[in-house]
Parts: sequence; C-alpha cells; structure tokens
Amino acid sequence: MKILMLNYEFPPIGGGGGQAHRSLLAQYAGRKDLTVDVLTSGTGTGLSVEQFADGITLHKVGIPKKDMHYWHRAEVIDWLLKAKPPYRRLLHEGSYDLVHAFFGFPTGWLCYRTAGRLPYIVSLRGSDVPGCNTRLALEYRFLGPLVFKPIWKHAARLVACSEGLKARALRFLPSVEIDVIPNGVDLARFSPGRAEPPGDEPYANTKPLRLLTVGRLSLTKRLPLLIEMMEMLHAEEVNATLTIVGGGALEAELRQSLGEKNLRDVVTIMGRRESDQMPGLYREHDVFVSASAQEGMSNAMLEAMASGLPIITTRCEGVQELIVDNGVVVDDPQPAKLAEAVKALREDLPLRRKMAVAARRHAERFGWDRVAQAYLQLYAEVK
Repeated sequence: MKILMLNYEFPPIGGGGGQAHRSLLAQYAGRKDLTVDVLTSGTGTGLSVEQFADGITLHKVGIPKKDMHYWHRAEVIDWLLKAKPPYRRLLHEGSYDLVHAFFGFPTGWLCYRTAGRLPYIVSLRGSDVPGCNTRLALEYRFLGPLVFKPIWKHAARLVACSEGLKARALRFLPSVEIDVIPNGVDLARFSPGRAEPPGDEPYANTKPLRLLTVGRLSLTKRLPLLIEMMEMLHAEEVNATLTIVGGGALEAELRQSLGEKNLRDVVTIMGRRESDQMPGLYREHDVFVSASAQEGMSNAMLEAMASGLPIITTRCEGVQELIVDNGVVVDDPQPAKLAEAVKALREDLPLRRKMAVAARRHAERFGWDRVAQAYLQLYAEVK
C-alpha cells in the first residue's frame, strides 16, 4: 500500500496535531507492506526532502514563520499556495492508493480538489472543527459553509480523535458519517515516577501538592481560571504549587497577572519545553490540571495519565474517554470549583494513589500501536 499524507505542521513546527502525526509515522517505520510520503512544512526555504525512516519520506515546504508553534492566517495561506505544486507533482508521480490529510483545512483543501482522481481521508483534530475557539471565529463563519463542508462531504472517510469532537462535528454537519480513532501516547517514554510515601498520614501538611498544566497559552485553555484557582488556594494557605508549561500569545499577560496577584512564589510559567524534557516534568508533579474549553483529545492529558498523574479537568471533548476513576471532572468551570477539587485530592492521599494507578491503566488503552492498526484497517477499507 502506498499512502500520501498531508499535514501543514510537523515538529518542530506546530502543536499537538504535528506531534500526533510524527508518533503515528513512527509506528509505520520499516514496514515492508507500506510506503508513505508526507507533504508538510519546514523551517528552511523552498522544498526539502528528508528520510524519516525506511519507507517514509518527508517533503517539507519552507515557511518563514514568526512563531514556530502559532500559525498566522497569512502563513496558513502561504503554505497552501506553496504546497499545491509539490502536491500535484507527488500525485502525478506517486501511484498512491489514497491521501490521508491531518486537519480538514488547510490540508484537506488540496485533496478535495483532486477527489476525482484519488480518495482521501480527513483526520479532524479540533481547531479545524467549528466551535468556541474565538481566534478562529472568522474562519468558521466564512470558510465553514463554503470550504469545510465540501471537503467533509467529498472525503471517503472522516475521522475524529474523540467522541466529543465527533459530536461537535456533527452539530456543524449532521449529514456526514464520522469514525473515531483516538489520539495515542508513547507508553514507553511516559511512565510513572516513584510513588508517594506509604501510609495514610496527612501528606498535605508535609510537602506542597505539585500541580502541572501543559499546553499552548491561548484563550481556549482558560489559564486565568487556573491562576484564580491558585489565588484562592493561596489565600486559604493550602500548600500547593502550579507549574505552567507552554508558550503562546498570552504569556506576557499571564506573567503580569501573577505579579499583580503576588503568586510568583506558587505559580511558575516555564514556557515551552522540548519533547525530551516532558517525561521528567510529568514525573516531578503530583496532579495534572486543565481548564480547557475545547480540545480534540488532549495529548498532554494522555501523557500525564501514562505518567501516573491523577487528572483534574473542566469538561470538554475527549474527557469522557479519558476520565473514569482516575480523576475529577468539574462541570462548572469556576475557580472555586477547581480549588475544591484540588483540596479534596490533597487531603486524601489513598484516593490520589488509587487514581494514579488507574490513570496509567487507562492510558495503556491508548498506545500508538492500537491507533496505527486502526488507521491501517481504515486504509484497507478505502483503498
């Protein structure tokens, strides 16, 4: 089987969609029954070609980006225009069985325009599905009916990365059928650290509860809710700290807020960290927290679970698949409610231990090997 994959972002450019794509390719590396060409973006100029692994070749369209992890509208259009010629050339030379596009737009637009020649699959990732992302409100309003809907309707298969994202997509376009193949996690890289000390003593009185959140510093992550939560906990003298890992447009604003609220001793903004640093960061913390308003399925939450961290999260897409007995889902996204959840876990060490074990157990259902096999089956059905 020969597959052409499209993704306008790929590490080190972009966020979770590119990271997920790279993890999927790692599962396909060296397979004798599969050849993959990937058309994506790169940091250089012009078109460059790299060998990812045996049987997998990356074709990178150089994009002069201002921020490696944030896409401006002009950059998206630039990629789309520059990617069209190499896409057409690959299609002409490649004898592919199908095209697999990560994101319905912009990547899905290329294969939609050639749908009469080759069937295509679209993996919906989250931001490409109209919802409450205020930064993309203009795109949703104008591109939704004119571009998104035709791309979806002509796809051989649509795939959402969570049941919640599928539900959001069906609210936008109820007439389509959507499969669900969840995100995966590298279970070898992300693993639990040393368990908390044995016994039922009040652990909360001896060491701070180390909270961690990971993600792009954007409006949809609702990080001000977590900062207000920490302000409440600090005022009540609850022994807890919060580490924020990630970069983005709101970083300066968030740092200013910490200064104004006198929280710099209990909240640390680390900025973005390289992927090889992340396993250790998860193991250095006790609980993962999230106030995100919208996700496809959180890669960071999966990594935290695989690392044995209980989860405290507001309700959003992907949560129903991930949180069973391994965390707390806060239905009312208010700082006080989040603070209550933190205090409850802090005061109940046995419960926290049970959730840590359950977190790893649930994460083991989301290994990338299962995700890769699900996509291979889908390819066989579409081919």
